[in-house]
Amino acid sequence: MSNRNMSDSIESYLKKILERNHEIEIRRSEMADLFDCVPSQINYVIKTRFTVPQGYKVESKRGGGGYIRIVKINLMENSSYLLHLINSVESELTESEAFSMLEQLYLNEFIDLREVKLIRSLLSNKNILSISDNNRLRAHMMLELLERLTYEEKE
Repeated sequence: MSNRNMSDSIESYLKKILERNHEIEIRRSEMADLFDCVPSQINYVIKTRFTVPQGYKVESKRGGGGYIRIVKINLMENSSYLLHLINSVESELTESEAFSMLEQLYLNEFIDLREVKLIRSLLSNKNILSISDNNRLRAHMMLELLERLTYEEKE
């Protein structure tokens, strides 16, 4: 079976389960055995086909008792702007770029002024981000923030 068809099969299998349950936990090795493929194929499918813009949140725990949890999320009505911002964040983000994004989030009423101040303090060069790879860490933190703003948690 080709990788493309294998990926489609894995995706289809997981989405059928997610139609019945809003959340599933899988073990990468068990899925690989089920589909007679390498575990990295499972990683590829999850990384490319179960993203926040596609309506899924993925959590994982590594190690012997590790798992991958896929949760179906409800994107908020106004999430298209946030998804655009997510796609604009590259592997690194300067302090000024991050602050500009925060200003846009505030102006578009995704966050309030207090939240802007709190997040600015976290993303500031003079804070914990004074490590050598601060632009990379800042980009990662901004992506986490933007992704979280795009969906509503089910209670």
